[in-house]
Amino acid sequence: MERKDTEQEFLITIFTPTYNRGFCLPVLYKSLQKQETYNFEWLVIDDGSTDNTKDLFTAWQKENNKFKITYLYQENGGKHRAINRGVQLAKGELFFIVDSDDYISKNATKRMAEMYSEIKDNQHFAGISAMRAHFNGKRIGGELNFKTIDTSMTEIRTKYKIKGDMAGACKTKILREYPFPEFEGENFLEEMVVWNTISQKYLMRFFNENIYFCEYLPGGLSQIRGRSVKFPQGSMYTSLFIIKDPHYSYKEKLRAICVYWKAHFFYKGNKKSELNPLWWMYLFYPLGIMFFISEKLKSKDI
Repeated sequence: MERKDTEQEFLITIFTPTYNRGFCLPVLYKSLQKQETYNFEWLVIDDGSTDNTKDLFTAWQKENNKFKITYLYQENGGKHRAINRGVQLAKGELFFIVDSDDYISKNATKRMAEMYSEIKDNQHFAGISAMRAHFNGKRIGGELNFKTIDTSMTEIRTKYKIKGDMAGACKTKILREYPFPEFEGENFLEEMVVWNTISQKYLMRFFNENIYFCEYLPGGLSQIRGRSVKFPQGSMYTSLFIIKDPHYSYKEKLRAICVYWKAHFFYKGNKKSELNPLWWMYLFYPLGIMFFISEKLKSKDI
């Protein structure tokens, strides 16, 4: 594990995990150059790219004099491993993930700083979160009518019924306490297992401004098919998390049980104790077999 710096040199670490996104990274780079304040570093973990990504950053590190750029390459291990590494290396007080095919508004870091200043010394808060919008400017999940809400990352959806992805920045020191589990041979894990764990203890300041712009490109993580087949350990872990979390509905828990058993049947290795089912989940074992057979048939073309 690389050394982590305990003293924060920047207010924000803008963290970008990337994999073969050289064709769209320049848009993000230009949006960072246009920021109204440069209270941030840009930390990039290249997760095994085979395109021109390294060449881009070599050039940008030479020409850019507005903010610090740190570029690191690693063998492909998945976004969650890249985040774990990034959190350890981050020199910003806030850790803000901006994906390689997205960009941020020119006032993003300024507005984040202003909002964060209001809650930074409150130990009940993990950080702040603004809104994500499509490239056309319309908020993902529909428009909202509030200015700010102080609540958890779970209750913003379950209590306030707000849909759509958010643009959250979490205190780096808190993220270091909650690393993503890493399962050998698997390079994907749902990010919600960490964010929802943090949500059980901390609040977030949500502010209704579109500062993050994105579209979902083909080949992105949001479009991975057959997760139970490809990432069975991660699927079991995520399913158990949902089953144990009281914020999820019975319908969501039932779906998680089915996903768990599908993944259980696909996994050929020795399960860690943390992946063992709860005793009452065996009541749904026959249902799990049915879903496993269905997934087995679908997986032939995955």
